[in-house]
Amino acid sequence: MLKTLWSASILLFLTHQFVFAQDLVRKSTLAFKDGEQLSYRLKYGIFSAAEANLKIEESGIKFEGKPTYHIVIDGKTSGSFDIFFKVRNRYESFIDRITTLPYYYTENRREGKYRRSDKVSFDYENKKITAQTGTFPFKGQVFDLPSAYYFARNLDLTKIKPGDELKLQYFSEKKIETLGITYVGKEDVTCDLGTFNCLKFCPSILPGRIFRKDSKLYLWITNDGNRIPVKAQVEILVGTVTLEITKASGLKYPLNQ
Repeated sequence: MLKTLWSASILLFLTHQFVFAQDLVRKSTLAFKDGEQLSYRLKYGIFSAAEANLKIEESGIKFEGKPTYHIVIDGKTSGSFDIFFKVRNRYESFIDRITTLPYYYTENRREGKYRRSDKVSFDYENKKITAQTGTFPFKGQVFDLPSAYYFARNLDLTKIKPGDELKLQYFSEKKIETLGITYVGKEDVTCDLGTFNCLKFCPSILPGRIFRKDSKLYLWITNDGNRIPVKAQVEILVGTVTLEITKASGLKYPLNQ
């Protein structure tokens, strides 16, 4: 049960990083600045199960002579869940300060007895991704998990309409995946930080050991300059898993409520 719950939590946490993707047209002004920090709590029913922290800061490391941002995402189980199924995951990415495309990505995952680490490089001149599992050619724009989230926050959604489906490519372990997500519309949502007018999305999920055939995953993003996820929710075979924002600091714009 705990492993199933953590798998659902990973989906919730990572989905908000893949949210937007039409033709991947970015706005000219970034939605974030260095020093931004976000914290989230994952709940199974009324019980707190895990927490995640995201931060982005200016990096002193250059790739291809270009300055970068350094992204760090930490996720871990909490409370009694930490006793029975301990998780300590860290994801890092170095992205271009102008294009926000990734240059280098690392992950270090400890989930119960499971261990996985990886180092991934993005070569845009030769259109290939090099990871510990091999070398993979790619076309267009491809992201790692953290860079997808920060890139997505900057996309131009002025022409999006309810029912529009968006897509985004991302590299995961041994291949390039594509995520589809449908825009639902605008909706007010309440969390620990207040009530916000949000853009609501419904990412596609596959039924199986975690999800029912009629399971729906919903995601709410602030409808302001920051475009940060404040809530995500999905029904699993037994119960509901919810991800909610708990802290936000260093934002580029005030949070509109």
